[in-house]
Amino acid sequence: MRPDFHKLLETFENQFPDRDYTITTVCPEFTSMCPKTGQPDFGTLTLIYVPDRLCVELKSLKHYLQKFRNHGAFYEHVTNLILDDLAQACRPRSMSLIADFTPRGGIRTSIRVDYTPPPATSRRKAK
Repeated sequence: MRPDFHKLLETFENQFPDRDYTITTVCPEFTSMCPKTGQPDFGTLTLIYVPDRLCVELKSLKHYLQKFRNHGAFYEHVTNLILDDLAQACRPRSMSLIADFTPRGGIRTSIRVDYTPPPATSRRKAK
């Protein structure tokens, strides 16, 4: 079952929609829960995106990410879920999410997922 955490995400209007620029947001205190052990998973999320018409509002992002503290999901699932929710909220020109999880049992895991909208959905004005 997909959680409805995405309802917490807010956006604001990009004041430079005709310019490509990159926003990088680092969230060093991300926590989710391992669905097998019930133990917490800790990691750093790095969100990199080129906005189109909307940008992600950071306080809402913080509250959204905090909802995962008690959500049981594997690294791969939670990373893809977060990217899907963020891309749906702001419809960027491109977006990547890198999730670097702290070592567990001597194993470090890093997940990278990318989003590129289909060409027909781009809101960017032709020049």
